[in-house]
Amino acid sequence: MGLLDAILGRSKPVRPDLDQLFAVPSAALTLQAATGFTPTGLGSVCFAGVEGGGFARLQEDVRELLDADTERGGIPVEFSRDAYGYTWLLASHPADDTAGLVNDLHAVNTLLQDGGFGPHLLCSLIGFRGAEGADAAEGRSLALVYLYKRGTFYPFAPLPGDAEKRDNQLELQVRGALGDDLRVERDLSRWFPVWGAPGL
Repeated sequence: MGLLDAILGRSKPVRPDLDQLFAVPSAALTLQAATGFTPTGLGSVCFAGVEGGGFARLQEDVRELLDADTERGGIPVEFSRDAYGYTWLLASHPADDTAGLVNDLHAVNTLLQDGGFGPHLLCSLIGFRGAEGADAAEGRSLALVYLYKRGTFYPFAPLPGDAEKRDNQLELQVRGALGDDLRVERDLSRWFPVWGAPGL
């Protein structure tokens, strides 16, 4: 960063650090102990869709990579598009295989980044559900969202029901619980809602 950038208050963008995703399995244990939320085995990657043969080939490469174990009982990945035109890839693993899920999400992000589509990556999401018997948490949804361009995580906790409302208190509780495990996004204005995201 140059002197002029410092004077004008501009900061250098944080370089994405995809290895931050590998901290999620241990953070999941902390989260379960602190809040009663457990992994669902579902995770997704969101990226801005790009037209063209190169991107279509890359999508097929991603599908082939992640579907390689379907013959051994693995669950195929699913692609979908949301109302805003963003593409989501949903990966599924057994709920107790958070490490395998994170490996898949990391592989997708890396393939897209190495294929020149890094600027189109938006976020990755790992789903959690309130455990039975955990009074306030039972049956509730929660996601840890990794912001690709910021290299940080934030919690997203939609309230049950049709209204698009968040449980801000739970999100702040999760931030406090995971502060030593994950690089949590400090700017709350960047804790974007991901209503209806696959894997949530």
